[in-house]
Amino acid sequence: MSTLRNPELAPLGHDKMDWVRRKMPVLMALRERYIRDLPFQGERIAISLHLEAKTAILAELLHMGGASVSITSSNPLSTQDDVAAALASKGMEVHAFRGADEKEFDGFQQKVLDLEPTLIIDDGGELTDRLHTSRRNLAINVKGGAEETTTGVSRLKALAAHKKLLYPMIAVNDADMKHLFDNRYGTGQSTWDGIMRTTNLLIAGSTVVVAGYGWCGRGVADRARGLGARVIVTEVNPVRANEALMDGHHVMTMDQAASYGDFFVTVTGNRDVIKPEHFTKMKDGAVLANAGHFDVEVDVRGLRAMATELVPGRNEDVQGFVLPTGQTLWLLAEGRLVNLAAGDGHPVEIMDLTFGLQALSLEYLLEHPLEPGLYPVDSSVDQWVAEIRLKALGIAIDRLTPDQERYLASW
Repeated sequence: MSTLRNPELAPLGHDKMDWVRRKMPVLMALRERYIRDLPFQGERIAISLHLEAKTAILAELLHMGGASVSITSSNPLSTQDDVAAALASKGMEVHAFRGADEKEFDGFQQKVLDLEPTLIIDDGGELTDRLHTSRRNLAINVKGGAEETTTGVSRLKALAAHKKLLYPMIAVNDADMKHLFDNRYGTGQSTWDGIMRTTNLLIAGSTVVVAGYGWCGRGVADRARGLGARVIVTEVNPVRANEALMDGHHVMTMDQAASYGDFFVTVTGNRDVIKPEHFTKMKDGAVLANAGHFDVEVDVRGLRAMATELVPGRNEDVQGFVLPTGQTLWLLAEGRLVNLAAGDGHPVEIMDLTFGLQALSLEYLLEHPLEPGLYPVDSSVDQWVAEIRLKALGIAIDRLTPDQERYLASW
């Protein structure tokens, strides 16, 4: 039995799913084959992803491929209740509603694992964490899984380095057709979509401070510049700092940047990137947003402790903190992922690529049993997703001739 906010919202969720399905040619190509071949027949798949319309198409696809599916959200504020209801109406187990507290959120993760999964799809390592701690007894059933995010892959690398990973996991985040597109273009567009729809403020002419210049940070910085902002990048990696400089951005420490920013966006995957000593230097009215997986990049607890007053913003996703120094700082989406907690997440076409990789990676695990460990996405999977995308757009590319192939293979 599913755990939902309101099952009667299902028709609205079906409308959202119908909309995004039209722009997901990779998943639709897989759907045709999955209905025919049922590659997941008898498998039990537990999913922890941001539960919105694009994710719903992936869950539906796996269910059509023969799997029993149980799904929850990887973030308490990224669940769309109408989409959750729509999925449940299609015969899948759904345990999620928007605004769940910590106890409810953990309970949903546990209920998904009650399925005793044979395969998992994870976002940020939530399911993997529980399968290695409180639900370790279930890990023996798991044939493998796929991880969506940079943060989750970092956690898996730590487990693998200590030889404590209990089953094979595929690092979907590191595939070319994921990080070059999802992380850069997806995060870039969706982060600013979340910020702009939440604040209704002008980006052109403002100063934006982007903390972190990995693929996600590059996307956020590039889109900010495209919107007319001046961009400052803060980094701990000297190579990435040089990249940011050569891409035309200013580079400085957060301590230096704090007094310049109108908007601050953290995209590092680390904690305490913006701290109380930075808050006191900020302009009155500065906006704080996080686009990293966990709500630890902006020290929200420290901000709350130092505030003399809390004031409401223009909607539930904006909260003002009045500091002893007099200025008010505006925190978006409680410091959680702004693009999903205050928006609809990455564009449909982007998630079509990522979710295609997810589905095909699970297939690969079934066809190629692996020892416990962390594995890259097979290159054939990356290539297939790229080719299907181009075919859907009606774009042809050149092919190497036999002579060219021999030339490249010679020494």
